[in-house]
Formats: sequence, structure tokens, C-alpha cells
Amino acid sequence: MSDLAQLTLEQFAPHVGDTFALTLTATDGAETLELAFTLDAAVEVAGAGDDAARQPFALRFRVPFATVLPQQIFPLRHERLGTLEIFLVPIGQDADGVRYEAVFA
Repeated sequence: MSDLAQLTLEQFAPHVGDTFALTLTATDGAETLELAFTLDAAVEVAGAGDDAARQPFALRFRVPFATVLPQQIFPLRHERLGTLEIFLVPIGQDADGVRYEAVFA
């Protein structure tokens, strides 16, 4: 697992369009659900000071799943980046699924 404080926009930009997997397990442990989060965008976010360790950035994901998950930290797995514990916030829902955002300041 990567140190989130060390992650940069440049590490994610080549993976726009890639799938990040999330496995949800029922509280009783009897059932699991595998969700595919597609990275739709990796963009700069304004607001970094001159002394900032990195330029803030945001990742935007889409999930073709009708149920909106609560904002919280989720372990997303990627074949090259490994497992990343990312705080995701639902930002919208439409006929194609639910969109989520993670901001790294």
C-alpha cells in the first residue's frame, strides 16, 4: 500500500480509463460484492501554496451501480498501483451509475 501523502497527479494521469476494484463484504461475512470503479479523470485542484509538498489534485471515478455508497475510506485495488485506502465522496448519480471523487491536498 502506498503512502497517500506521497501520491501525485502524475502517478494517476496515465491510468485514466483504468479499473480500480473494490470488494464489499456483508457485515455477516456471508456475501461479497465486487465493484469496478473506472477512473474518469485525474485533474489539478487550485489552492496550493508555494510551500506545498505537492500540487493538490482530484480523482473522479464512475461505478455502474445504482446504490450510492456513503463517503468513507475504501480500499481500491489497481493492477499497477496496488491497494490504496482512498476517501471517496459520492458527487452525483445518473443513468450510467454513480460518480465519486477523492481529493488529495
